[in-house]
Amino acid sequence: MSFPNRSENSILAYLFLMVLSVTVIAYLLRGFGILTFIPGGIIWLLILLSIGTGILYGVEKTRRF
Repeated sequence: MSFPNRSENSILAYLFLMVLSVTVIAYLLRGFGILTFIPGGIIWLLILLSIGTGILYGVEKTRRF
């Protein structure tokens, strides 16, 4: 019986947290008017990337084999 690779799991967790933190920071700074030059499409792309990496992390974490 093989155990899941913990380093791959932690890489996905790190990637998810980094993308999520960049998304939240960019969204807040744009809302405060500091980063007004960032178009809304980039914000949507960051949000979708956060959702995608979160789903990948969740699937990888619940994988049994």
